Amino acid sequence: MPQKFVHLHTHSHYSLLDGLSKVPDLITRVKEFGQDALALTDHGNLYGSVEFYKTAKRAGIKPILGCELYLTPGSRFDKRAGTQDVRYHLPVLVKNETGWKNLIQLVTKAHLEGFYYKPRVDKELLREHHEGLVCLSGCFSGEIPKLLYQGKKKEAREAMEFYRELFGDDFYIEIQPFRDVRDDLIAFAREHSLPLVATCDSHYTRKEDKTAHEVLLAVQTGAKLDDEKRFTFADFEVHLRTPEEMEEAFRDAPEALLNTLKIAEKCNFNLQLGQTRLPKFLLPEGFSNPMEYLRHLVSERLPERFSDVTPAIRERFEMELGVLEKTGFADYFLIVQDFIRWAKLHGIVVGPGRGSAAGSILSYILGITNIDPLKYDLLFERFLNPERIQMPDVDIDFTDVRRDEVIAYVRQKYGEDCVAQIITFGTMAARAAIRDTARALGFAYDVGDRMAKLIPFNATLDSALEEVPEFKKITEEDLQARQVLTEARRLEGTIRHASVHACGIVISAEPLTNILPLQRAPGGEDTILTQIEMHGVEDLGLLKMDFLG
Repeated sequence: MPQKFVHLHTHSHYSLLDGLSKVPDLITRVKEFGQDALALTDHGNLYGSVEFYKTAKRAGIKPILGCELYLTPGSRFDKRAGTQDVRYHLPVLVKNETGWKNLIQLVTKAHLEGFYYKPRVDKELLREHHEGLVCLSGCFSGEIPKLLYQGKKKEAREAMEFYRELFGDDFYIEIQPFRDVRDDLIAFAREHSLPLVATCDSHYTRKEDKTAHEVLLAVQTGAKLDDEKRFTFADFEVHLRTPEEMEEAFRDAPEALLNTLKIAEKCNFNLQLGQTRLPKFLLPEGFSNPMEYLRHLVSERLPERFSDVTPAIRERFEMELGVLEKTGFADYFLIVQDFIRWAKLHGIVVGPGRGSAAGSILSYILGITNIDPLKYDLLFERFLNPERIQMPDVDIDFTDVRRDEVIAYVRQKYGEDCVAQIITFGTMAARAAIRDTARALGFAYDVGDRMAKLIPFNATLDSALEEVPEFKKITEEDLQARQVLTEARRLEGTIRHASVHACGIVISAEPLTNILPLQRAPGGEDTILTQIEMHGVEDLGLLKMDFLG
């Protein structure tokens, strides 16, 4: 039996166009190994943290949240030409609640304050936010390995003293299967009585994914596989190594494998999911609680909707008020009706309502929708069910040209630090995967173009093979087409870019950086985004609204 260990330096496809592994594939592979823990350390972000945590927990795998930070040797505020050329990689892992909150701060400030080509932290930030984190010295691009490679032993010792003083027993010298400065690192660690830890810097899941990963890197840089000077991992095996491979690679330092287990035992953070984090609506003077004010608004606005309040109308809204009191969502209704009323008072066109919210008579009375559910026999239970309590979901249509004004009002009312737009991720669809793969492999344009045009819009590669005989035929008879298909299937569904969700915003009762990391919208915009996509935002219990255009 190979020695037990835990993979602590792992990249998913949330390391955009650098990692190939999808989160479920990583978890499945670790289960195959018989392991019971795994860390995720994507480059400079926490995009995959909620998905990873949930997927690992469902599979009975202990999730260790982390990030491979980019560290600038100077100040994160220094953005002069040339300062982007030196960035050290620094993996950190979350031990506890304090560590998670500190990692959120590090990643957020790296994006909002230190971004220059990459999101960068500096040593000042590490001093402020190091508690609760385990620190690894990093891959070949880490500060200590890089300095040792350059023969700067004095500077390497100084760097080591900084990390050891800061992280204490939670600082480890990281060694990997690749030779480079491995022997120097082992000697350095033993000379200074520092613990070693073994990692493999996984960027793809299986050994056979190597070519597809090279294609992915070529997509990132716009290169072809035959470009001699392109960015490449060709000389390295960076798959998620098997227990047998890891034992063989670290025969000269078995304690490095043992220390992965010790680190995993230190990391015991539980991400709080499923709890409701509704902001409180600021009540006017004279009202002591949200239900009291909500009843007041219903009474005040009822005549605007119904000239004759029948027993059926009264029974319906009293039932709905009772459900709101039981579920605790009075603040939700008050928040939504407030910004919709503000928009209408300012001449901003608001849609009549859509989805399950139209089944609520309270939505109609309060002006959230313009649809009388009794008239159309719509069910309230589709919107909010006391037997299955979950956050209501109201989709609201605002005119495109003035939607930003509503968002600005919400920011002003609840605080700039409590409101953000939501990130979304674009993935590589079948057609794009085929075209990109053919180009990266250096094949003639016609090879990828001919294949891509045979794939129906929104089809997957597998469904195209089943449904389009011409596509299946070309991949069976043409060697180049077959090679393109093989690698494109591994790329399909991989995240290609991040962008601003077209309509999603989040409102929090407390500064968002107490709960999740933030960044600016890609492309130099000032728009602040969550680093967690819409479903993850909901899992964290935050109020998510769809401001549709």
